[in-house]
Amino acid sequence: MIPWHFRSLQVRLAVRLAILYVVGTAAIVGVLIYRAYDTAGSLNERELSLRAADLARHIAVGSDGRAVLQLPASLAAEYDSTHDTDIFAIRGVNGLVISALPQSFGTLTEPWPAATDDPSFFHLKDFGSKSQDYYGLSISEDSVAGPVSISVARASGADMLVQSLLREFVIDIAWIIPLFVIVTIVIAVLVIRSGLRPMRQVSGMAAAIGPSTTSVRLPDESLPSEVTPLVAAVNRAFDRLAEGFAVQRQFTAHAAHELRTPLAIITAALDAMESGEELTKLKRDVGRMNRLVEQLLRVARLDAIALDVSDTVDLNDVAASVVAAMAPWALTQRRTIAFADAKTPVRIKGNANAIEDAVRNLVENALAHSPAGSEVTVVAKSEGSITVADHGPGVLLDEREKVFQRFWRGKKAIGHGAGLGLAIVKEIMKAHRGSVGIGELPEGGAVFTLFFRLDGAVAPASVHNKCSSN
Repeated sequence: MIPWHFRSLQVRLAVRLAILYVVGTAAIVGVLIYRAYDTAGSLNERELSLRAADLARHIAVGSDGRAVLQLPASLAAEYDSTHDTDIFAIRGVNGLVISALPQSFGTLTEPWPAATDDPSFFHLKDFGSKSQDYYGLSISEDSVAGPVSISVARASGADMLVQSLLREFVIDIAWIIPLFVIVTIVIAVLVIRSGLRPMRQVSGMAAAIGPSTTSVRLPDESLPSEVTPLVAAVNRAFDRLAEGFAVQRQFTAHAAHELRTPLAIITAALDAMESGEELTKLKRDVGRMNRLVEQLLRVARLDAIALDVSDTVDLNDVAASVVAAMAPWALTQRRTIAFADAKTPVRIKGNANAIEDAVRNLVENALAHSPAGSEVTVVAKSEGSITVADHGPGVLLDEREKVFQRFWRGKKAIGHGAGLGLAIVKEIMKAHRGSVGIGELPEGGAVFTLFFRLDGAVAPASVHNKCSSN
């Protein structure tokens, strides 16, 4: 399995670019060092060749007709035998040594073959009085006495300046090149990150798309041409998903709308019939069906149409309206509703009808879970919230996130609801950029709180701790 960090396109590009830089830089450094030492060797060879030509120019013919070497004082000083740095041997056509310094070098070269115009190189180990290593060449040069074979050599330590410069060059490369590679790789990574920024932005937009934002499409501007086909394919997939969501919402809305009329007829017919136990059960079942149809219509409207939340709404008025409308029904269920306002207006930007639906769903839920003879409390608070508290069994901690899912019902659910009421509440609060929290009373019972934004403030996050009814 590939480690997660190697799945990143940015990491892959950076690693491959780093490998390319390291390999390329190593090759360039190798070539530079090779050329440096090769150039140093070429300079040494050229210097030895010039010394051989210089020696050939100072060969003369003696009075006895034999070739002799006549070095000027300045040149003779360079071949001072006390230093043993530079040595030479000059042989005639017959192979006899004309001149040598030291003489032992001349003796050494006597059996060597005659030199040619192309230099031949040699290496002497532990030679001379100081047992030094010598590097030299043999070459044929023209002189007044005819062609001669000249062998010249220099002690290995004589070119210390050149070797020191080369070592300094290698040491400089040893720390400058890695630093250069690191800086280059860092710059390359920053460039890669900058180049991939549009992709990260598009990824963030894609992550934010959900059932309520199916109309959003990913932009393809400023994206690499290799990624544009993928973005186009994703947008086409979003088109198909949006179409599927639209069909589903239309079906839900149409089905719920079509059910309203026959349910209204059935309800009217039941009201005209004589009362009895069976009729009461039928009315209760039809009432549940009516509520389910209304909830389905609300869900369809919330999914299909964005709420207009620009009106000014007083939470006191909304909560009081819901309590007044539901108080008679609560009495028929042998329960009561108490309401406490905030004493001062609590104005927010929102949709009054939607907020009424949210409060109504919470009150219906509280009445359904409260024991007979108990009281449901609705409180509007000045900080921009409405609480609905009951004295029922409460909501388990591990279920407080699940209760807002559509069609989810807990194991201890009471009644035969469809599990849509709290999902509607959450969608309404989301449209108002608010939140809904769940708590519990000290003496037992659930407390649902709707948090709204006051004067541009951010609504508090959902809470699940203990609350009081005050």
